Amino acid sequence: MDSVDPNPAKKGLKNWCQDETRIGLKTMEKKKITARGVKPIGLVQWNFKAYYLYGAVAPQTGENLWLEFSHLDGQCFQIFLDNLAAEYPEHLNVVQLDNGKFHHSSQLKIPDNILLIFQPPGAPRIESNRESMAIHKTKIELGTI
Repeated sequence: MDSVDPNPAKKGLKNWCQDETRIGLKTMEKKKITARGVKPIGLVQWNFKAYYLYGAVAPQTGENLWLEFSHLDGQCFQIFLDNLAAEYPEHLNVVQLDNGKFHHSSQLKIPDNILLIFQPPGAPRIESNRESMAIHKTKIELGTI
């Protein structure tokens, strides 16, 4: 029987940068040759197929985790977080991410070994995140988190 470590931070802190992107195919409308002044008549099939790629990279080590999903929503993000937590259970995983609406969903259940840090909106530099990371690291070292 596996025992759950009550203090995952004791084995290390791992910083992650996380984001999502849509990858898809869209039907391209091509030019039609007609006589001058005559509008072309043709069928256009606007078929759009897409999937979303969720990814997290640990800049210090180069470790990464990539998962494909059908949607960009809280349910898929929950699955991504659960996979990240399971893949690196021995670390406290500090994940820096943007302020996507689904990142703040009240239905999210953040795993015990994951701490989310939100990048300030429209921040051209990450200085405020470094300060925030330092504060959280101090709290972790003191055992208050």
